[in-house]
Amino acid sequence: MKGILGKKIGMTQVFKENGEVVPVTVVKAGPCPVIQKKTEAVDGYEAVQLGFEDAKEFRVNKPEKGHFEKHGISPKKYVKEFRMSGTEELETGDEVTVENFAEGEKVDVTGTSKGKGFAGTVKRWNFNTGPKTHGSRNYRLPGSIGQSADPARVFKGKKMPGRMGRERVTVQNLEVVRIDSEKNVLLIKGGLPGPKKGLLEITETVK
Repeated sequence: MKGILGKKIGMTQVFKENGEVVPVTVVKAGPCPVIQKKTEAVDGYEAVQLGFEDAKEFRVNKPEKGHFEKHGISPKKYVKEFRMSGTEELETGDEVTVENFAEGEKVDVTGTSKGKGFAGTVKRWNFNTGPKTHGSRNYRLPGSIGQSADPARVFKGKKMPGRMGRERVTVQNLEVVRIDSEKNVLLIKGGLPGPKKGLLEITETVK
């Protein structure tokens, strides 16, 4: 299992050798130092803890600062744990870069989707609108949400107006179109969740 942290830069397009146009998202990924390594013997599972981007001193509290100093790593802004086997090859302080991936490889990308604020049922859940005719006042209302005398309540999970977006989203089976190891950049086919400069977790696909 491979994994790396990155930031979404934006979208563009590239041309393949046969002239095909491919929409891609540009991701600045790594280098991510290995902060901590977890093993089956000590922790009960295998994983590595990766850091991304240097953090400002005043934003790191004492426990975090002690954790980084213990492993000899400068404080990082983002820290994520990736479960992966074969961690014997990695040591604390090693860097994970885009060179761990290959062009044409399939990856899963996880990020936090854009927040849309408070939204009604038409926008949030794709409800149909009401009849826009004389006398109708139910253009974008959700309609009846309750029950009859029995059970006389609103069921849990009822689709209602509320805050939309800003959720953890994973897009699977995306192709790595190009790799620029000098600039630490991955070009991944299609759109990725989140706004520009949003944090992304890129892992080897599970499907």
